[in-house]
Amino acid sequence: MIGRITGVLVEKHPPLVLVDVQGVGYEIDVPMSTFYNLPPVGERVLLHTQLVVREDAHFLFGFGTEGEREAFRQLLKIAGIGARTALAVLSGLSVNDLRQAVAAQDGGRLVKIPGIGKKTAERLLLELRDRLGGTGTAPGGAEPPPASSDVLNALLALGYNEREASWAIKQLAAGLSVSEGIRQALKLLSKA
Repeated sequence: MIGRITGVLVEKHPPLVLVDVQGVGYEIDVPMSTFYNLPPVGERVLLHTQLVVREDAHFLFGFGTEGEREAFRQLLKIAGIGARTALAVLSGLSVNDLRQAVAAQDGGRLVKIPGIGKKTAERLLLELRDRLGGTGTAPGGAEPPPASSDVLNALLALGYNEREASWAIKQLAAGLSVSEGIRQALKLLSKA
């Protein structure tokens, strides 16, 4: 895997940049947040990278900070979110803005991003809560409600009826995290 690229910035055509590393030119897609912070063409640049391999192609994505790359990786773990959508999210929101939106469960900020609809925004908020914005305890230090109730609420918010959501929750193993419970429930419901 290619984890970092350091070289001379040769071309900038949003969202694509070309970086020359000792005679080899790497085409790298970057979010707009990284693009705006790039040095002028001809200067040296360092990008944290993520190689995404698909059946028909290899894509290299670059990020100005390790935090952006980690957020990109977390977005890729969500069912239905591909590399282009993850890149769009990071182009529309900084990592800190994304964390704040997740912590506040503010889907309105996400739907402003091209390609993100209401259901996708809700899924992003639910899946990223434990990864980016979750606190682990309910306000006031009280114990959080059982994970199954959060999974139920998530499935209802995604448009499933109560009968379907309850059936899926009964199929889940005990002790799953909320995000894992949602992920497995969605898989079950997609097969049903």
